[in-house]
Amino acid sequence: MPNMKNAKKKVKVIAKKTESNNNYEAQMKNAIKKVEKAVASKDKEKAKSCLDIAVKRIDKAAQKGVAAKNYVARNKSRLTKKVNEME
Repeated sequence: MPNMKNAKKKVKVIAKKTESNNNYEAQMKNAIKKVEKAVASKDKEKAKSCLDIAVKRIDKAAQKGVAAKNYVARNKSRLTKKVNEME
């Protein structure tokens, strides 16, 4: 346990940031799963709308420092490719 005042505050700040980061990551991953589910069910309209949301969530996670640049680019590319290859 921290003894000094600044260390006690840092514990609180870290807990708050961790919760926020977990929320951004969860939103991003859920959006990715929704796109993949729509692609699997072959619903092109739903896949396109879910892709727009997923790209926003992925970019937001990258902006907040939750997701790395290459991870973001790779996932956006894969999802877009899957949606575009649908009939």
